Amino acid sequence: MRQAVGRAVRVNGRSVYVEESGRGPDWVVFEAGGGLGRTCWDPVLPLLADRARLVAYDRAGFGRSGRTAVQLGIDDMAADLVAMVEAVVPGPFVLVAHSMGGLVARRAVESLGPRLRGLLLLDPTPERAPVYDTFDRTARKVGRAMGATQALVRSRTLARMVSGNIRRVFPADTYATMLAEDIVPAGIAQTRKEFKAVAAAIPQLRAEPPVLPTCPTVLLSASRPVKGREQQHAALAEHQRRWVQTLPEGRFEEVDSGHFIQAEQPGTVANWGENLLDRAPGRRVRSA
Repeated sequence: MRQAVGRAVRVNGRSVYVEESGRGPDWVVFEAGGGLGRTCWDPVLPLLADRARLVAYDRAGFGRSGRTAVQLGIDDMAADLVAMVEAVVPGPFVLVAHSMGGLVARRAVESLGPRLRGLLLLDPTPERAPVYDTFDRTARKVGRAMGATQALVRSRTLARMVSGNIRRVFPADTYATMLAEDIVPAGIAQTRKEFKAVAAAIPQLRAEPPVLPTCPTVLLSASRPVKGREQQHAALAEHQRRWVQTLPEGRFEEVDSGHFIQAEQPGTVANWGENLLDRAPGRRVRSA
């Protein structure tokens, strides 16, 4: 199993587990997608370790972080991200976020302000995307399905079976840690809570969208859809592109990957991270 040293950090009355690695004067912070934690960044971190200090963490309720008795919202998660950064990162930094983590990161942008040197989003779903039109019903259906999964994963054999999509793309030692920490009843329960949090947040996010980032922003869009979801995938990519076009310094890039870009194309993620670190004020984002 992977070996990494971390520490507990208090944020807003909760405890989150933070791992720091790498070296250098620059900083990069990573925000995981729904149902994932710090370990999902394992394929990327070694590629940036000689370039910057790297911070990956588990949101409250996941992995080695403290459990949560209450339902946290997207705004709560964003507040925890901001508090964690304030406690751990001394200066400006690049923020990298995957999937649902993109909503958390975008909600945190207003509070993070000028400290953000760049924002790198991996296959996020903008709040205006059609998939969210009926997401309240989707969340209820997914919640019921996850309720069954929550019971199944008590068996380690069944846990491996239901997590095959993760096992296929992440390194073996990373997957072993995910299996032990995240693909357990408490981890599935927290994932259900995060689905509810997204469903509850969408109406508010559509009525009052998060403040647009003014820092250089790159959105990496996965080009390989799940079989049978080609139409939905094309619609999502179009909304990703449209959102990036509203930014003063935005760039949209398709990546030959499925949804877990950090696992399938870690070099691309690292290259764009370096690109944002190297970018001087007043210059457009160049190709990675």
